[in-house]
Amino acid sequence: MTTTTIVKAPFRADHVGSLLRPEAIHTARKDFQEGTITAQQLHDIETAEIKKIIDKQIEVGLQAVTDGEFRRRFWHTDFLEHLNGVEGYIPNHGFAFKGEETERYDVRVIGKISFNPDHPHIKEFIEFKELVGDRAVAKQTIPSPNQLFNAGIRNKDVYPDFEEYTKDIIATYRDAIKAFYDAGCRYLQLDDVYIAGLNAPDIPFNDSGYSREQLIDLALRVVNGVLEDKPEDLVITTHLCRGNYRSKWAFEGSYAKIAPTLFAKEKVDGFFLEYDDDRSGDFGPLEFIPNGGARVVLGVFTSKHGQLEDTENIKARIEEATKYVPLEQLCISPQCGFASTHHGNILTEEEQWAKLKYIVDLSKEIWG
Repeated sequence: MTTTTIVKAPFRADHVGSLLRPEAIHTARKDFQEGTITAQQLHDIETAEIKKIIDKQIEVGLQAVTDGEFRRRFWHTDFLEHLNGVEGYIPNHGFAFKGEETERYDVRVIGKISFNPDHPHIKEFIEFKELVGDRAVAKQTIPSPNQLFNAGIRNKDVYPDFEEYTKDIIATYRDAIKAFYDAGCRYLQLDDVYIAGLNAPDIPFNDSGYSREQLIDLALRVVNGVLEDKPEDLVITTHLCRGNYRSKWAFEGSYAKIAPTLFAKEKVDGFFLEYDDDRSGDFGPLEFIPNGGARVVLGVFTSKHGQLEDTENIKARIEEATKYVPLEQLCISPQCGFASTHHGNILTEEEQWAKLKYIVDLSKEIWG
């Protein structure tokens, strides 16, 4: 008789996923672009660096480890452009961030969308999980299906009907989740900047003709549709962030507008929420999280700079959050990854590891 081990993620001390790319990877990428090393040599250099950061994450005490997204350029486009019917391209403008425009790269639909069984992220996960072994839980991050609803991605010639587009996105992601599960993944995270953006004063990306309320309902329908047959022993969390690029952010706004629908009804096992500064709003929207439902990972530590947060202040903020969600349902993490794109945030690798260790140590103090 086989027994199913349920991963108890998200963990008390967790992290969003991406880590600063070491110099060896920046150099190898450049060499590959210039044709002085092969794709295989680049892959081998990335693998060597991934081995090091797996060890490092375990050393600082994390129970869930990632590959740091070291094989990706951007947190979302690398996954999306390898779906059938989607391509990567260079647009006329990057994304507008506070005080900066990002490197120009995006995806667009060129045909009917479906999951590509030869998606490179599946092979990469299998390799990564082997490197981790049984020392920790191998966590995989992918962009949420909702990212495909950003303005300019849908091709209206291929998908004149918005509902047909929605149906294909759900089917594609159900197949993706099954493929990761079959590859041995038991902790998967959907990164959803799109949903957080539905709180922004002006929705920064809407070409659907739908109202904010309709888009919020659609976002819920999509994620819950994707999760419909989720295996019991697969933990799926979501990370709602307001953009992260070289320590800059894209938009602000609390979670108030989405909370009554998404916090209340989204069938994920955990929400990673950005709460590192004033632009994230207060903890009030957490009242919509069902008691005993999804875990809430409070991103009360910033990944945007290296300075360690004040311990007493963090404890006070966690205490404040317990007005809405019981302590046993809470966890802590940085508010975002340290390098959502290959550029990375403006802090050192030493500061990154010190921050992650600080979060682990503090979690032990709070939860024992």
